[in-house]
Amino acid sequence: MAFAIDGAEGLPLAALILVAALLYSSVGHGGASGYLAAMALFGVAPAVMKPTALALNVLVSLIAMVRFYRVGAFSWRLFLPLIAASVPMAYLGGVLTLPAHLYRPVVGVVLLYAAWRFFVTARNAAYELAQPSLPVLVATGAALGFLSGLTGVGGGIFLSPLLLFLRWAPLKTISGISAAFIFANSIAGLAGVLTKGATLPPALPLWGAAAVIGGLVGAEYGSRRLGNSMIQKLLAAVLVIAGLKMVAT
Repeated sequence: MAFAIDGAEGLPLAALILVAALLYSSVGHGGASGYLAAMALFGVAPAVMKPTALALNVLVSLIAMVRFYRVGAFSWRLFLPLIAASVPMAYLGGVLTLPAHLYRPVVGVVLLYAAWRFFVTARNAAYELAQPSLPVLVATGAALGFLSGLTGVGGGIFLSPLLLFLRWAPLKTISGISAAFIFANSIAGLAGVLTKGATLPPALPLWGAAAVIGGLVGAEYGSRRLGNSMIQKLLAAVLVIAGLKMVAT
């Protein structure tokens, strides 16, 4: 049975959130899928999971965005068309609420997909860049933004593998773009969720502090030394466990 955790009971979950923030921020992600995985393992209520994951995502993706931007790992040419279409769609997705019996399997599939993509992209070989068209960038942003708001993830778990697969940017630049994309869409998705009367848990300040600590350490490491395939494989293993748990319950 799902429940909301608060107070001292949230300490073990805070530890997992710190680890997730550290690992995800090292590759330019906010960590929402990791927070969803951690909350799923602790049986947090679906109504609490979505706004909490988005709120933590805002904090960690902001840290990652600043770190990667400062080392020049960013592209306005790719980012602006993506974000212009994704923000309104993320808000729309945040407004919509899936029933609990549908939310868990949907998020479970998202986590399993993320795990698979992490395994696939763990081998980061050099590649020749391709130039995407403006309509393709806009359509991609719209689709990922809606999915971001609907599921409570920032969209980075889909954007990063997609950019890498399509070879639209160098790996480190992909991390910078993803961090900014996640930050903007998480704010839009959270705004949509809160307009529907969702509330944030009492333990959020504790979990937020843990996420910030992890995000600072991970983003500092990742912005200077990116491409640790072991981190991605460990993330994938965690997501597989949590994703299967959510699909099965």
